[in-house]
Amino acid sequence: MKRGIHALLFFIFAGILLLSGMMLLRGGAQRNREREANLLLAEKVRQAGERQEQDLCAASPGKEEENTEPSAESETPVLPEYRELWEKNNDLAGWLTIEDLEIDYPVMYTPDEPEYYLHRGFDRKEADSGSLFIGEGWNPEGGNTIIYGHNMKGGTMFGNLDRYSQESYAREHPVIRFDTLTEKGEYQVIGAFYSRIYSLKEKDAFRYYWYIDLREKESFEEYISRVKASSLYDLGADAAFGDELLTLSTCSYHEREGRFVVVAKKTG
Repeated sequence: MKRGIHALLFFIFAGILLLSGMMLLRGGAQRNREREANLLLAEKVRQAGERQEQDLCAASPGKEEENTEPSAESETPVLPEYRELWEKNNDLAGWLTIEDLEIDYPVMYTPDEPEYYLHRGFDRKEADSGSLFIGEGWNPEGGNTIIYGHNMKGGTMFGNLDRYSQESYAREHPVIRFDTLTEKGEYQVIGAFYSRIYSLKEKDAFRYYWYIDLREKESFEEYISRVKASSLYDLGADAAFGDELLTLSTCSYHEREGRFVVVAKKTG
């Protein structure tokens, strides 16, 4: 009788292990497909940029203006690098690049459903790693673009963003590139900190995710002051009212509902 029970338990545990292994393999294959899809998007952008440079080199004076004409489908003057992707998916809002972290991704924005791309790829299909996306209530003129992304164990999306928790890394890699559809941009890191999602009952908490519209001087200065106070280090870089800010946010597991945040100002 005992042998029968032991045999049954053995087969049950073996089945569980086999099923777990199959799920891990399937998950790994899915993540690899998502990684390859994003690499293909980045390659398309790179090739489009190279073609643009070649066209400009070969163009006669005045020819450059032709490349900034609106696309056939909209009055929006989209940069040549992103035009093809934008025509495929109008949710595209920009492109984020941090080369040493292998961050080279489209940034999406869906105002009516801000977290639409939390678990969807650029093609709108389900994806474990999701996509980088701009959060709720964004206004391009608001002065602060908050971009969210998953902290993936494999290093994709914002999986390596917490390297900015180290002052030495931030000093060696202070530049982040974020292009909108119409304008290229370079940003300098001014601070990085650990945070979390706070309940409404908690008083005086720094809810960085509420600082979306910084067109009022008081709001801008309060945000910068609290970023600097929360930052893990002081790089000596500051921001003045009127500067455009970029805030990158991802999950952190130092505590429940934890977040890791990097803030930068536009310099070019």
